[in-house]
Amino acid sequence: MIAHIMVDGAAAAIDFYIKAFGAKELIRIDGRDGRVLHAEVSVQGSTIMLGAAEAPLFRAPTTIGGTTVGLHVFVDDVDSLADRAVAAGAELLQPRADQFHGDRTSILRDAYGHVWIFLTHLKHLTSDEVSRRAQELLR
Repeated sequence: MIAHIMVDGAAAAIDFYIKAFGAKELIRIDGRDGRVLHAEVSVQGSTIMLGAAEAPLFRAPTTIGGTTVGLHVFVDDVDSLADRAVAAGAELLQPRADQFHGDRTSILRDAYGHVWIFLTHLKHLTSDEVSRRAQELLR
């Protein structure tokens, strides 16, 4: 599965993702008016599609007051990526921390309203171990 996000100002968002997340632009299709109709970027091997948010079926988080989706992206070094993203203007929602599920995570929101959960895998755990650890947190 590949996430396809809608963005007000897709060209600026691509530039931001390159600066903040080290993304690589894979493809860009511009319309006659110069707006990005469709683009794909890669963040350390995870591809995200994006496009302008003018279609009636698709709205950007900034036009609907938030998002119900978190974009999970595994990266080699969540600490340096979070630092880079915040320096570029991303909002830190959750500081980086080791989690019960064996990953180190940080949660950020970009200026376009999308929430990104970056993870670095630290330890492989079985499903039973993850469940046990989660239950211990709930006590």
